[in-house]
Amino acid sequence: MGGSFGETVLLVVLLVLMCAACDGSAEERGKSDNDIEPITTGQGEKEEDTSNQGGASVERVEVRTLATDLEVPWSFAFLPGGDALVTERDSGRLLRVSPSGDVQEIQTLPEGGSGEGGLLGVAVSPDYEDDRYIYAYYTTGVDNRVVRFRMGETPEPILTGIPSNTYHDGGRIKFGPDGMLYVSTGDAGDSENSQDRSSLGGKILRIEPDGSIPPDNPFPGNPVYSYGHRNVEGLAWDSEGRLYASEFGASTWDEVNRIEAGENYGWPAVEGRGGEDQGYVDPITVWPTSEASPSGAEIMVEGAIPQWEGDLFVAALRGERLWRLELNDSGEVVDREKLLDGEVGRVRDVIQAPDGSLWVSTSNHDSYASPVSEQDDRILRLAPAGE
Repeated sequence: MGGSFGETVLLVVLLVLMCAACDGSAEERGKSDNDIEPITTGQGEKEEDTSNQGGASVERVEVRTLATDLEVPWSFAFLPGGDALVTERDSGRLLRVSPSGDVQEIQTLPEGGSGEGGLLGVAVSPDYEDDRYIYAYYTTGVDNRVVRFRMGETPEPILTGIPSNTYHDGGRIKFGPDGMLYVSTGDAGDSENSQDRSSLGGKILRIEPDGSIPPDNPFPGNPVYSYGHRNVEGLAWDSEGRLYASEFGASTWDEVNRIEAGENYGWPAVEGRGGEDQGYVDPITVWPTSEASPSGAEIMVEGAIPQWEGDLFVAALRGERLWRLELNDSGEVVDREKLLDGEVGRVRDVIQAPDGSLWVSTSNHDSYASPVSEQDDRILRLAPAGE
């Protein structure tokens, strides 16, 4: 990525966390979890200089604890009105979390996973106000599958037979700007799945809201949209409708790829860059696996934090940070910045809320980590100071 991009935009990130050394309830301490005084943790660490974006205003960003005591909150999706649906991977609970931090259990879904399997992605129908459909991705005793249901009702499977294992289960589901449902899957520990277009493992899939196959998919009669993936857990679209995906590498390189219909992204023949000469698509950015293990992804559209508009955010598990990737008009990465670096433990998902803020979830109760706070696992909210 090299080169200088002018003067660095300095961003003061304020982090609100409960003091881990304090005992007793929030009430006993005389304040709620949501009005703890912020502490300054310094600036986000930038890898390169970047331009000042033509003098755009720079907001000071505050990080506030929104919800606490969760069990591996894996995915977000917002309902009309501003409440979020949140999945808990290991408990199978579907939660409703309000912008004020109130948490309500909606129902428990019949997942049967272990390890990295369980209740994973959630999505809300683009026509929710009319059809009331919620979509989820979870593990059963025989597969990973996508279901849809109305709140409180029995799930209806719409896509089954996705390979499952205790690791590499993929699981992100999101509706694209075209109204189709995109589904990320892992290779389920069998790398041959990724190059086999008759397998649903190691792919990004594209289906109609009812589970049928769109007639304009790249392979007729097949839900496969792209292939050659190891384990994709993040999907995001920019303002031009371009799709980006975050992907776990094996032992050397984690990736972000820009996804094109029908393309092959190289796994298991290639990890990271170097596959173009073999007919594969190279990632737009890579990290050593110690710096990422990338999970959820989001691109900030016009919102509350103007200096971040158009940027791609990637949650990092092993890296224990939120990555901010600055994209240019061509969809290339021109700068990277570490946010929440080492502050909150493993970061699982990130999403832009209807009010323009970013919501972030931690994953410190999964099998790869230990809680870093008495409040873990948490949902955090990043927004301009004072909002």
